[in-house]
Parts: sequence; structure tokens; C-alpha cells
Amino acid sequence: MTMTTLIRRHHVVDVNVAVSTSFGLITPIVFNAHHKGLATISRDVTALAARARDGKLQPHEFQGGTITISNLGMFGIKNFSAIINPPQACILAVGGTEKRLLPADNEKGFVVASVMSVTLSCDHRVVDGAVGAQWLAEFRKFLERPSTMLL
Repeated sequence: MTMTTLIRRHHVVDVNVAVSTSFGLITPIVFNAHHKGLATISRDVTALAARARDGKLQPHEFQGGTITISNLGMFGIKNFSAIINPPQACILAVGGTEKRLLPADNEKGFVVASVMSVTLSCDHRVVDGAVGAQWLAEFRKFLERPSTMLL
């Protein structure tokens, strides 16, 4: 018996978003997310989640994708490790935000900041851990300075 290994290099970003339904977890896809703005992605996710909860998604709308995002922040979860959605190689786990006092060079000596935790799980047979860390560092920069996404 032989095992064929295939590694796909995607030229599109089709993002699965984990949605809890009465039927169980389903991961509808935001197709071509790399060509969409945040407002469009937000509308797509809202519409897909509603259709998922109503059981109205077609198989092509939840089978496939290039990366999955799972968010448990709405349940008060600060951080967690998500399970990779095969055949994908990565999943991003997003925790809830919380207000924290951070040191600052101002007259108060601190600022109140919204902080959240994200965890990137990578299949190390496909994605080198250092590459995953570099991606996560870039993601962090975008979160800390969202205006840079517009450049």
C-alpha cells in the first residue's frame, strides 16, 4: 500500500468560519476573502451563519476552504486550542476581549486597552512552526493597528 501526499498551494483565501447550530458545528466559507473589505466580510459571515443555523447551506458552501477561524469569545473564553479542519493546514482560535491596564508614557502611567488572545494551530507536516509564528506576528500588527489594513 502506498500513500500519496499532496500539498496544495492556494492562490485564493477562502475562510471558513465556525458556526454553532442545533445540528452541530458547521464551517461555512467566505469565498475570496482576500478581495473583500471588512464590512463585506462581516455581512457575508452574518448571512452565512443565519443560513447555517437554518440548515440552508449547500455542500459547496461549507466543504473546502483554505483556513478556518473559530471564535469562542462570546462565551467568555479567553483562549483555547482549536482542532484543524482537514484538509486544511491551519486554524485560528480567537478568544474574547477584555480591558486591561497597560504601562504607558503618559501622566497616568497607564492606558486602558482591549486585549484578546489568538492561537494559530498548524499542521507541522505542511506549515513550519516558524512560518506560522511569522504569520501570527503580522496578524498581530494588523489587529494592533487596523488602519494598516487599508494601505
